[in-house]
Amino acid sequence: MAADLPSRQQDILDGLNNKSHTKLKVYNQTMEVFNQLKDILNEMSNDLNDLLDNTNDRRVRLEYRDRGKFEAELKFADDVLIFSMHSDVFQFDRDHPVWKTDFVKNDITSSYCGVISVYNFLSDSLKYNRIEDLGYLVARIFVNKDKFFLVEGKRQKNKVVSTFGKKHLGKEEMVSIIETAILYTLSFDLLVPPFDLVKVASVEQMNDKIESAKLQTGKRMGYKYNSDDVLED
Repeated sequence: MAADLPSRQQDILDGLNNKSHTKLKVYNQTMEVFNQLKDILNEMSNDLNDLLDNTNDRRVRLEYRDRGKFEAELKFADDVLIFSMHSDVFQFDRDHPVWKTDFVKNDITSSYCGVISVYNFLSDSLKYNRIEDLGYLVARIFVNKDKFFLVEGKRQKNKVVSTFGKKHLGKEEMVSIIETAILYTLSFDLLVPPFDLVKVASVEQMNDKIESAKLQTGKRMGYKYNSDDVLED
């Protein structure tokens, strides 16, 4: 048994080194993508604002804000998109169809990905600090060690798993992802919640509401959030 120890230790060291190297490369690629994404958001907001009619209410204009190393915000009309990069590296679950692709079968390390999530919140939820309000995931961008990517989300055209490993994530692809998320959000309206869901309110809720409109709100509060909840244009 002792004779097996050195080889096992070497296997452990090899595994740690290989996995750590892969994950570090994934993290660096994802961070590079996220920083470029921030630049695109800033550039896009400036370009679209220049095209807006000067008579438009300022609330209609786009506002970009860098929220730190792992977050960025794009506000427009009554909505906010939060772009959030996770600091960890993930692997797809074993039931995910990505495992059936030749790309991953031929190189399992290609399945490790960084994740950038895009959430939609109402702008008033952040403005009034309504901590109970709901946000909705509208897209997720997966970036691997070689900057191949996959997108999951509403109306995203690069969400087909078979395309994973065939295209690198560049500026053109990121612009498309952002524009699709904005267009979906603009068509994703706030629905009146079911009567029975809001027929009772506490004194605390009423006092909070008087102070800062803090009754819980969400675009689909009380409704199931499905991929078909917004009609295609």
